[in-house]
Amino acid sequence: MPTPARVVVLPKENGPLEIVSVDLPDPSAHQVVIKQFASGVCHSQLHQMHNPRETSVLLGHESTGTVLQVGAEVTHVAPGDMVLVTWVPRNATEGDRAPEPARLELPNGDVALSQNVFTWSDHTIADEQYVVKVGDDIDREVTAIIGCAVMTGAGAVENTAGVKKGDSVAIFGVGGVGLSAVVAAKAIGADPIIAVDLDDEKLAFARQFGASHTINAGEENPVKTIKALTTQESKRSISSRPVAGADFTFDCIGLKQTMEQIVPAARTGFFGAEPGGTAVLVGVPQTNVELSAADMLHSEKKFIGSIGGSCSPDRDFPHYIEWFEKGLLDLNQMVTARYKLDDINDAAHALESGQISGRAIMVI
Repeated sequence: MPTPARVVVLPKENGPLEIVSVDLPDPSAHQVVIKQFASGVCHSQLHQMHNPRETSVLLGHESTGTVLQVGAEVTHVAPGDMVLVTWVPRNATEGDRAPEPARLELPNGDVALSQNVFTWSDHTIADEQYVVKVGDDIDREVTAIIGCAVMTGAGAVENTAGVKKGDSVAIFGVGGVGLSAVVAAKAIGADPIIAVDLDDEKLAFARQFGASHTINAGEENPVKTIKALTTQESKRSISSRPVAGADFTFDCIGLKQTMEQIVPAARTGFFGAEPGGTAVLVGVPQTNVELSAADMLHSEKKFIGSIGGSCSPDRDFPHYIEWFEKGLLDLNQMVTARYKLDDINDAAHALESGQISGRAIMVI
């Protein structure tokens, strides 16, 4: 039978977010209906709010919840199971069926669409590929951010970049995603771990999570400082200068300025012996960038992208939950703001104005 739900809707026309009462339909063969406990409030949702749209939009893409109903073909979860909802297919190699994005018919006759899932609601309905079974004793609130923030930041370090013990790392932007990257770099044994931001409070926070050095990019040139911290006098570049720069640089923001800083901040190549460093784009970009082709060529650097931390949730989520349980990933400290469903516009405003030092969640 249909499930009553209160859902946040971004209207087609500009205006505040609306909370709409709807009836979720019974699940189709591959869908799951979930009662939610908490949802992450992700910065990338701001892009959806500001970008033009042709329909109303359903927001949110990471949450914790318990299964209420499953479709006839769903076998990996059952009613009563605790789950994480995410926006990345839990096992993209399983079968040849494309996951179905969520859509809802609204009481006014309009249709609201999601990119794949929606979690800014007290109940949701999602394709089974976006639903990951977890243990019944999992924390019902702070683990909600594993479904995006944690996997995106930590996965970029582990999966996309393949950082190894002793590698030098610089992370631009230490909100929830950047802090997760710091945690992963610390767990791996990277050294140094350099955090870059404009906010001294966030930089101090990053030190608590494992950053060995911090740079306020509003007060000093981050590229020059990173090179000074990582200079290797015994190795020389093609121009016969000492090799300098981090082995891996991560942009967890996606601004034009930061995207254009991570390449020069990456390590120059050791001519004839070692290629240069790797710059990894993690944040969602809203603009194109200009990169120095000469620097890329002469220093043999790489510029690569990381979407969702190159994660496979079935494989990676148990790994991050174990980090949390062992104290390596302090989600209780990382979650610095909690909002109710009815306060979603306040949460969006706080996020946009930079008032959230770590990560915000919606507690339902």
